[in-house]
Amino acid sequence: MNPVRALRRLTTTSLLVLCMATGTLGHTQVLDLGGYTDTSGAVAIQHRGNTVDPYFTLQALLLAKENGLDTRGLDVPWARWLLARQKPDATFDRFCRNGPVWQPCKTADADDALLALWLRFIDTLPAAVRQEPAFVQSAAAASATLLRLVSPPTGIYLVSPVYMHGLFMDNLEVWTYLPAHAATQNKARPSFGASIQSVFWDPERLRYHVSTQPEQKTAASKFYPDAVAQIFPHTVNFPFIPGGAKAHYRRWITEHRAEWLRQVETDFAWGLIATVSLHQGDLVSVRCWQQKALPARHGPHWTVTDEVVQQILQARSIAPQPPEKNCQ
Repeated sequence: MNPVRALRRLTTTSLLVLCMATGTLGHTQVLDLGGYTDTSGAVAIQHRGNTVDPYFTLQALLLAKENGLDTRGLDVPWARWLLARQKPDATFDRFCRNGPVWQPCKTADADDALLALWLRFIDTLPAAVRQEPAFVQSAAAASATLLRLVSPPTGIYLVSPVYMHGLFMDNLEVWTYLPAHAATQNKARPSFGASIQSVFWDPERLRYHVSTQPEQKTAASKFYPDAVAQIFPHTVNFPFIPGGAKAHYRRWITEHRAEWLRQVETDFAWGLIATVSLHQGDLVSVRCWQQKALPARHGPHWTVTDEVVQQILQARSIAPQPPEKNCQ
């Protein structure tokens, strides 16, 4: 399972403005992940699931924080759970439940994005926690490992020491971790964001390449990763989108909304895209997503990220009723 990656970093000021605009200031909704968590601190991908993918949990908790949900009851138990399972090279595996025990069962999908999310998450922990020697050492090791993934010729990050190619969405996630910018810079190279734009943007086809792998340019297009890659810059507030974010979003939603809303039938709900619609002020598409996806809540096509998205919408009193028409 390899769903969309996506994370938007909001400043404290912008988050305050968002909370004021949505009426959440002073009465922050607590994120409830009952059924996804256990007493050890683990957070599973799916409701009552037997798999933990650290990428998904970090994505979900960061998304919740950035959109004003209270995650304090989950943050430290999860951070300690994952810290205890960090490998000597600072990377992480995925885990499967064996009775009451979580055991490594698969390598991570990509080291670059996961390391960046872990570093971002550590930065959000209470000062007394993130200053503990174990977390300081973890952050230093993760930073060093991430640094080794920079490709000097291009200034972008590679997936891992094994997979020596760059992924567009991974690099956008690394871009959200500000210290990663400095690691790519020298006087002869443009900014990290400009490097991402230069490497992945196809000016002839007017779309982003998913990967630096040559075969990606001729591969058959699929919703994931191809269509998702085009909307992904909006999830991190990437400033280099050609033609501007609003026009780019309108083109994407016009072309792909029906396909997006159908994904829950056979794939996953892709709620992260609903947060893009929310921030673009497109509440019709948000409610269409709820209308199509909520019947699958907590089922096999629903992830912890989708659950966070729905609770973000609930905190803003956005509901699918009355049913939206023309959700195609």
